[in-house]
Amino acid sequence: MKVGLVSLGCSKNLVDSENILGWFKANEHTIVSNLKDAEMIVVNTCGFIEPAKQEGIETILEMAEYKNKNCKHLIVTGCLVQRYHQDLVEALPEVDAWVRIQDYPKIGELLEKKLHTPFKVVYGKQERLQSTQKHTAYLKIAEGCSNHCSYCAIPLIRGDMQSYPMEELLIEAQSMADKGVKECVIIAQDTSRYGLDHGTRALPELLDKLNAIEGFHWIRLLYQYPDAITDDILDAMKRNSKVLPYFDIPIQHANNRLLKAMKRKGTKEQIRAVIQKIRAVFPDAILRTTIIVGFPSETEAEFQEVLDFMEEVRLDRLGAFTYSPEEDTEAYDLEDSIDPSIKEERYHRLMRLQNLIALERMERWVGQEIEVCVESREPKTMLYHGRSLHSAPDDVDGEVIFTADSLLKKGSFHQVKVTSVDAYDLYGEIVK
Repeated sequence: MKVGLVSLGCSKNLVDSENILGWFKANEHTIVSNLKDAEMIVVNTCGFIEPAKQEGIETILEMAEYKNKNCKHLIVTGCLVQRYHQDLVEALPEVDAWVRIQDYPKIGELLEKKLHTPFKVVYGKQERLQSTQKHTAYLKIAEGCSNHCSYCAIPLIRGDMQSYPMEELLIEAQSMADKGVKECVIIAQDTSRYGLDHGTRALPELLDKLNAIEGFHWIRLLYQYPDAITDDILDAMKRNSKVLPYFDIPIQHANNRLLKAMKRKGTKEQIRAVIQKIRAVFPDAILRTTIIVGFPSETEAEFQEVLDFMEEVRLDRLGAFTYSPEEDTEAYDLEDSIDPSIKEERYHRLMRLQNLIALERMERWVGQEIEVCVESREPKTMLYHGRSLHSAPDDVDGEVIFTADSLLKKGSFHQVKVTSVDAYDLYGEIVK
């Protein structure tokens, strides 16, 4: 059977999608990229915040239209299903099978009953079918999260943190390298706490062992909680030359009262100290964060504290979000909700400030030579797009746009001299 898949949401969800595709392939189904050709369509949903839920419903309905054509079966899985399973079953009869995250180990049995199609290979025994560019792949090192922030539904959906065994991760990482992956991107809801659910802070050891894998050129670490970035982690990042000094550290706010209401660990002062410590170890570190604006009862003065803090610490990248109340979270019933128009106004003020900060931070690279991984070439030109230390995959950050006088291989690494910048992108020419 020809199987197509739509993956929504974050990179952690994408890894689940790659495992699902690998499982279908292991069971001798054909994977197709054009959904018009698919006899079975799988939608892997996100259910983290309201816009993601809306996107999931709209995508399911859109995919249901294919059942009037070539598609015989529509399967839906992911966070939205885990969270709203029964409601979805009742509301969307167009879907042939709903697969909750907890059902993955028995997905074959479940689909056999629903679709009357045999599945011989047990889920979990398959190889992932990588969907990213050949030279970049994600290594998901844990499931779930034990931080239990008051606004966040992830522990409700995915459970508490469950670190994957290191030996299994190293086998997977070696397989990635053997297939030509040059950039290993480490992900989890909270990578900095890897292993703590088993009593050991194991991230430094994991970085040591990943750095030793021949074939990897870059190792990029995402989703580190600032309160859990220890000296041991910084030492491991420093001693392992393949690990990039790229820090993705969600702080969410800079007012201590609201940090406490959000059930975030640490204070503004501790966040400042972590940033200073990172920059002391890595003077050229790239720091990215996320901020929530419009959390219930946030005053203008408390929002101004965020602006002042961002002005002070001057981080390279920022992803900002307006607060979205999520059912069953502690913050859902909080009083003093902020008017949507005020949320939007604060969001735009924050992003205007960050654009100025980001441009200033980028300007320090003009005239410098940086290492760039080639991502693509514009047709019939010698203009290339790539990523450097500054840029995580999947358009999370900006890119490097540069010229060369010869054809370059996708996934190859080159020195590029930066000639100009904007708030997000760097521009330059290859160093001959």
